[in-house]
Order: sequence, then C-alpha cells, then structure tokens
Amino acid sequence: MNLKFLETFIWVARLGSFRLAAQKLFSTQAAVSNRIAALEDELGVRLFDRDTRGATLTPRGQTLLGYAEQVLDSTQALRQAVDAGNPGRVRVGVMESVIHTWLGPFIQRIGSAYPHLELDLQADTARNLAEQLRRGQLDLILQTDPLPDEGLRNVHLASYPMAWLARTASVHGADSLAMLADQRLITFSRHSRPHQDLLGLLHAHDLRAPRLCCINSVAAMERLLAEDFGIAALPPALVDAALAAGSLCRLDVRPIPADLEMYATWRTGVGLELAASLVEVARQAVAEHASGLPEGHVLVR
Repeated sequence: MNLKFLETFIWVARLGSFRLAAQKLFSTQAAVSNRIAALEDELGVRLFDRDTRGATLTPRGQTLLGYAEQVLDSTQALRQAVDAGNPGRVRVGVMESVIHTWLGPFIQRIGSAYPHLELDLQADTARNLAEQLRRGQLDLILQTDPLPDEGLRNVHLASYPMAWLARTASVHGADSLAMLADQRLITFSRHSRPHQDLLGLLHAHDLRAPRLCCINSVAAMERLLAEDFGIAALPPALVDAALAAGSLCRLDVRPIPADLEMYATWRTGVGLELAASLVEVARQAVAEHASGLPEGHVLVR
C-alpha cells in the first residue's frame, strides 16, 4: 500500500476537503483525487462522501483512518530513528503581541532544544492565524482565542491585564469611562478579541466610542500614544519600557477591558507531535518573560 496515498487520505480526513489537503501537501486537487480513487480501488470501499461542502468520512473510511495513522506513526518513528539529527520543519503562527513580549525567549529555547529544527514563523492577526491553522497551512498558532474545532487542542499560556494608557501629561484627560469614550480610543485590529471586549465594556455602560481607531500593529499603537494621538486600551506588558521611562502612563479609570489572553492551539494527530512539544517551550518562554516584568503585568497559570 502506497504510504503517500495513506498520508493524503489522512489529510483529506483531517481537513474535510480535497482542495485544502492539496494545499497542505503542495500538490494539486486532481492528484489528491487520483490518490484517493486509487486507494478506494485497492481496498474496494468508498472512503469519503463528497458534496459541495467538502468530504466526509464514510463508516469504512473512519475505520481505515485509525489504521492509517498507526502505519504513519510507525513510519515516522522509523524515520526519526534513522535520522535523529533532523527533526523536520514546523510552521508557527504568532500574533504581534507575542512578538513584543516573549517571542525572543521562545526562539532561543527552540534553538537550544531543537538545534536542527526548521522553524517557519508567520505573524498575523489571531483571526487569520486561526483560519490558516484550520486550512492546514500552520502547525501551531499562538493567539487570543481557544478554537473548538475537532482535531485541534488548546492550552492557555498566560493572561495580560489591560490598562488605559496615554502619553504622560497628555491633553486627552479623562477620569471616568464616560469621559474616555469621548476621546479618540486606540485598540487592536477590528474583530479581534480585545476590540470585541472593548466594545462590550462600553456597551455594558450604555456608551459608544465614535472615534475608535483599530490598529493591527503594537508598535504603531505605541507610536500614536507617544504623539498624543489618543488613549489606548493595551496591556502594560506590551509597552513596559515606555512606562518605565515615564513617556507613557496609566490612567486611573475604571472599569478596564478584560485581560488579553494567550493560547497555544495546534492540530493533533500522527506526525504532528513536534508542534505539541513546542507548547511546553512556549510555557517556559512566557514564564521567563513574566519574571522580568513588574508584578501583575503577566498572569501565568
């Protein structure tokens, strides 16, 4: 039985799509269809029910999936035994908040634990990272929301308490949430978790923010604050240096938006164990970063 056909079968089952499996395997949809057809002919059973929504395993296909994963698991173990110095490649997606906090320790620890690992990093919004993980384009993502999808696992890494931040001696004064809402407010990209939490907080107090600026870059938000463009809802941990230098300050306004949560999410299954092992590396990197910050900037569980 052709191992490439089995691998193709597993990825079609995981992603529920011939097209996405083709993208994942750097192949064509026609090639994937041909491999599945050949496997079905060899076994004499139909493995997938196909419709406009994608591909769903038949009962026979569900039975084969367990055996196919066992075969690939044994093959993977054999390859690792033969080539122990080449652990392979893993594609990790990170939101920008990770870049501005513990990405450095994370990469350094990976380099120490897996010196031959090919690490492919991609930065994007949490929403885009989640979609790429679902499509099989990433192996592990570090972002703000747990994903309930079957075949994915989530681990909570840390909570970053939020604060209202402004330039020291800013002209944008405020001592209440109502006064804040009248100012130009800076927050994360539209539809992100912090953006939704901010809108929810204002709505709960019957307030709206007519001048809400959604920014996809932490560096850009910090620059706008430094130029007194407005007031930001940000975790102090992301701008710790500016706070320590006194160029930015906290505003004593309550309530504040919910904490910025960070999760590691990855696809489970045969051949994907390396992504799971990097989650522990991420835990260590978060703890290292938290140890260098003022108490309360990061809550690590």
